Amino acid sequence: MRVLGINALFHDPSAALVIDGRTVAAAEEERFSRRKHGKRPVPFSAWELPELAARWCLRSAGLTPADLDAVAYSYDPALAEPAQQLGLDDPFDHLRQEYARRAPEFLAGALPGLDPAKVRFVAHHVAHAASAGLASPLGDCAVLVLDGRGECASQLAGNYTGGRLDVLGTQRLPQSLGLFYEDLTDHLGFLRSSDEFKVMALASYGTPRFADRIAEQVHGLGDGGFRSSGVEWERFAPRREPGGPYTEAHADLAASAQRCLEETVLDIARWLHGRTGAPRLALAGGVALNCVANTRLHREGLFDDVWVQPAAGDAGTALGAALHLAAEQGPVRPMDTAALGRGWSDEELRRMLEAAALPYEEPEDVAVAVAEELAQDGVVAWFQGRSEFGPRALGHRSLLAHPGRAENLERLNAVKGREEFRPVAPMVLAERAAELFDGPLPSPYMLFVHDVAEAWRSRIPAVVHVDGTARIQTVDSAAEPLVARMLTAFERRTGLPVVVNTSLNTAGRPMVDHPREALECFGSAPVDLLAIGPFLVRRSKAFT
Repeated sequence: MRVLGINALFHDPSAALVIDGRTVAAAEEERFSRRKHGKRPVPFSAWELPELAARWCLRSAGLTPADLDAVAYSYDPALAEPAQQLGLDDPFDHLRQEYARRAPEFLAGALPGLDPAKVRFVAHHVAHAASAGLASPLGDCAVLVLDGRGECASQLAGNYTGGRLDVLGTQRLPQSLGLFYEDLTDHLGFLRSSDEFKVMALASYGTPRFADRIAEQVHGLGDGGFRSSGVEWERFAPRREPGGPYTEAHADLAASAQRCLEETVLDIARWLHGRTGAPRLALAGGVALNCVANTRLHREGLFDDVWVQPAAGDAGTALGAALHLAAEQGPVRPMDTAALGRGWSDEELRRMLEAAALPYEEPEDVAVAVAEELAQDGVVAWFQGRSEFGPRALGHRSLLAHPGRAENLERLNAVKGREEFRPVAPMVLAERAAELFDGPLPSPYMLFVHDVAEAWRSRIPAVVHVDGTARIQTVDSAAEPLVARMLTAFERRTGLPVVVNTSLNTAGRPMVDHPREALECFGSAPVDLLAIGPFLVRRSKAFT
């Protein structure tokens, strides 16, 4: 059974390929087109398809469109209602719905040889749910989806048993925690449906002094539903213009809204646990990228295990839709890695370096050589293996630095052109993590925050956020031997078992995906060393 999953309608267009129940490829269109998030989530862009990502998925498996048994499109227009009827201010949504209805024709045009009759619509939140419940290693589990919007809802709560989903509750629009957070993002001067993670970071600098008043409009109802609309943001802080200064009120508003989001998520989770009694929970939807809320949910202790889809946003629905159709034919395998994107052989990388006429080295062990550079306080661009699916750099397309220098936070934000309040993350060997960090372990996908042990805060200041936390990535030596060797070699030289890890890109641009982009980023940003496959390129030798 060969199923191609497609996410296209709102934002983060993506494609995923599932063959005989196994995920073999998944990628976001932005990594090919170099447009952040692939496109803006407006009705006029709804016709755009992840053509490049889809073609790559097929090519990587040696398939043509005619070889597919099914194409799963992660939205079902038959379930949709007019935006006005749903209480949404979206006057051109009818265009979006028309494009969705015609998706089979558009896909057949984009992928010559595809029979449009093979395209099947999968309800948006069912696709999200499958990306969590079927992709997770948890087996039978409860599943919770929270995002901006699907066809008529913004939430799904259910239970997976034997690979089958039992939907227990949904929340009808316009109530939406995702849209609530998007509205706040816009009010604070950030880009809606793109920069919500900046609001979460800003919240750590504020106090939730407005939370009680916002909670009058944003709260759980105790029955799996919630209210989240009608907040008058101007009551709490003036609208911030993009690029304008931040005030204490802006940070406090972010902190207050974040608190209300967390409390509402907890209310829904309590209801879901009461309905299912499940010991395990899988999360998806854009709200599940809020790692602070995820951690509150884990600490509440309702569920023994909480697993979050690493591509929890709409990109993950391509994978979920494909898994949902595949599961109708038989068991599907959980995903064991987020490294599902493009990769290059050592020889291909060598040829690209030679074509670029760059001096390069081939050390005995690139991991040890990188550890040496990091120990000397160099910034390293790290390009290894297949690229990650989802928004987190997980040791394949990363910028690395020394965590013991507090100034490296400001240094990396300057390299990337980011806001000064944005944190960077630590990567640590899984077996060492509990010594330094208190929180859900292991944490391979960087989707929770952890309290940094008091004894370590002064030793790794670059990765400690203003509230004493860090969004860590744990590294399994068996799954990521190269990264593990680098961490071990770095600790031998510095006594620190942690390395700073942030995404290999600059502000407003997608994460580096292709070797050419790695060379461009290295050439344009003040990075000391590029580790690309087994090769090293040093700035001191390349640009003299």
